[in-house]
Amino acid sequence: MASRSAVAWGIVFATLVAFAIPWFMWREAATVAGLPVWLWWHVGWLCLTSGAFAVFARRDWGIFVEAGAEPAGATEGER
Repeated sequence: MASRSAVAWGIVFATLVAFAIPWFMWREAATVAGLPVWLWWHVGWLCLTSGAFAVFARRDWGIFVEAGAEPAGATEGER
């Protein structure tokens, strides 16, 4: 059974991936500072994603790793 924290991070990661490319803004002709609005969305989204990853790395790094699991192809000496 997945922990509450693992489910929450899974939802966060799925949302970050789903909105990484702003398909809904590609036909938008507006510009800000000489660049299309959808490009600013993408840059902002990358900043948000890096912030979320920093929080994940600080708080719950290793949450999706099973305790006691051995790497695939590990030899007897590596175990």
